[in-house]
Amino acid sequence: MDRKDFYGILEKLHTKEVTHRLAKGAVGIAGLGGLGSNVAVMLARAGIGRLVIADFDRVETGNLNRQFYFTEQIGLEKTEALKDILGRVNPFVEITAFNTKITDSNIKRIFGRCDIIVEAFDKPEYKVMVVESVLEKFPEKYVVAASGLAGYGKCNEMKVEKIGHLYLCGDQVSEVKPGVPLMSPRVTIAAAMEANCVVEIFMEELSG
Repeated sequence: MDRKDFYGILEKLHTKEVTHRLAKGAVGIAGLGGLGSNVAVMLARAGIGRLVIADFDRVETGNLNRQFYFTEQIGLEKTEALKDILGRVNPFVEITAFNTKITDSNIKRIFGRCDIIVEAFDKPEYKVMVVESVLEKFPEKYVVAASGLAGYGKCNEMKVEKIGHLYLCGDQVSEVKPGVPLMSPRVTIAAAMEANCVVEIFMEELSG
């Protein structure tokens, strides 16, 4: 299958307008764990044109309960492992990978050419840093973040809150603690909400 065939199929499935807007889009993903790895795969399937992925971790056995990796990838850098997966899902998406820790000082260099930045970290301090840095350094860009996705059940409490250029997904209260772990179902729901927000922004906010 060549690029023309791939995007031709997407045009039939998604409509020509949706396919063309996503194909021109660039999305940055900060963190490639349960949220980021799943968001990246969903956006690649949707036909996004360019993904900038960034993380400094390696795939571990303890990641496999919720992150889009495979047992044979244990020990690989997450950027390397995810690039391989994305290439098999959609060989025509342009991928730029940064195997580095994201900080307030390098976030502009990493995500400066992206239209939307997805916050996909587990630790609250990293989440806050990404959101605040994007809103401060890229006031014209959009950031999609997640908060409150631990545990199981309570799907009806998952929601999206929009505050200016910030989209916040999750129930905003469920934190990891004994008996309330991070598990694939709710983490993937939050990731799907983030990916869905990205598509919505391209179609409704960046349509000009």
